This record gives sequence, C-alpha cells and structure tokens, in this order.
Amino acid sequence: MTETTGIRRHLLAFALAAALAFFLAACGGNGGGDGEEAGGEDGEENGSVEGRQVTVASDIAYRPFEFTEGGEPTGFDIDLMNEISERAGFEVEYQNVGFDGIVQGLGTGLYEVAISAMTITPERAEQVDFSEPYFNADQSLLVQSGSDIQSTDDLAEANVGVQIGTTGASETESLQEEGQVAEVTTYDTVEDAFTALENGQVDAVINDFPVSADRVETTGDDLEIVETIPTGEQYGIAFPQDSELTEPVNEALAEIKEDGTYAEIFEEWFGQEPEEIP
Repeated sequence: MTETTGIRRHLLAFALAAALAFFLAACGGNGGGDGEEAGGEDGEENGSVEGRQVTVASDIAYRPFEFTEGGEPTGFDIDLMNEISERAGFEVEYQNVGFDGIVQGLGTGLYEVAISAMTITPERAEQVDFSEPYFNADQSLLVQSGSDIQSTDDLAEANVGVQIGTTGASETESLQEEGQVAEVTTYDTVEDAFTALENGQVDAVINDFPVSADRVETTGDDLEIVETIPTGEQYGIAFPQDSELTEPVNEALAEIKEDGTYAEIFEEWFGQEPEEIP
C-alpha cells in the first residue's frame, strides 16, 4: 500500500462516518418528535377526558330529576350533569335505559357514567364506583286523597306499587317480610306505578319523596303524601369501577356546590334553596 492510497482510504472512512452520524442524528430528531406526539396522544387516552363524548345512562322517566320535554332530556339531574360536563370539558350523550339495567350496563361497558337519582348503597358500591353524594332524599308513602291508609302501619292488607330495582322497592319488600305489607306490585317505571295508583290498581306507592311530591303537585288533589319514611339516603353519580371520569366529575361537582351553582339548580327544580348541600 502506498502512502497516497492510505490517505485516500482514511479520508473515505472519515466521510462515511460523518454521513452515518448525520443520518442517525436526523432519525433521532424525527423519532423524538414522533415520541412527543405519541406521548401526548397516550396522555389523552390514559387520563384526559377533555373533548371526549361520554355515554351517560339515565332512566328518563323520573320527574323532576330526569324526564323528556320537547324531545330532549331535562330535569335536575340533567342540568347538574350538563354543568359538570362543561366544567370537566367533555360532551355527554344521554341513553334512556331502564333503571334496573343501569348498574349491569356500567359493569359491562355499555355506559361510561350514570345519573338517575341513584341512591348510594353498599350493594351497588360493590359493582360500581360512585361520585361524592349530590342529593339527600327519603322515601314517602303516596296514596289517593281520602284513603284510609295514613301511614305504613295501615298497609297490612294493602297492595303497594313500586318501581323495580329502587330503594323504594327494597323498603317495601322489607316491610312485607315483617308482615306490614300484604302485596307488592313492581313496575318498570315509577310513572307506571303512579298511574296504577290513580286507577285504583294499587293502594299506595312507596317511592323517593321528591318524585312523589312532584306527582302530587302536577295532579292536583288526586294524590297525597301521608308519610315521609326517613331513610337518610343520598344520590350519587355512578361509574364503572376504576373509571378515569370519577376524579374530574368529583372536582367539577365540588366546584358547583361551592360557588352557588348547585343551589341555583336546586331552587329551579324544587322551588326552594336546599336545606343542606351534601
């Protein structure tokens, strides 16, 4: 090998090494940019709910919490959920479903959230996660005006209507087991139970107080609440277990309670300020 040949080979090797270094640097730069974009996308998938459309299950036949007006869902729960979604940055798509199928639907992934005047109970909490409470409620005994039934002590020979899957149904079944209720008739919706009472097909209805009170107001003197049954229950928004939506919903709900928006929505639907905010 001559000296000239050796120099040429060293120069060629140097040029090849420089070109390779430039190529790797360029690939590395592009890879880094892609990684940042992918990381952003993964961040949205793994925690951010902003801009997402969320499927919300509700039994939209439970006035004044959720019902249909002008073809659109409305009510206390709907207004509250809309306010929550606006603050948390996601969009809602309501699905009208039977109440007794909501918990199962959350568990199987049919729905991402449920708001439907659902009482937080230990049994339900084993299957779904709940938000912080958003409403305090009791049960009530509803009868036709002028009925001989004036309290749960008068139900020993009565047929009591309830909505299937509700805490009102559980309360009535407990009374039946104790021998205080003769017969229990279940209905798919509380509207059906109310209609049955108005038509004389059942003697009474046990159901959430605010809903029964709304029915009394809308039907005039036909029905009356003769007893409030104190249960101290609270409603919660339900999610599949370990849902990424639970935290942002709780944060928005806390803001709504603190800044007076909750009281405004409550007064709009119930005609008075809440005695206590959960």
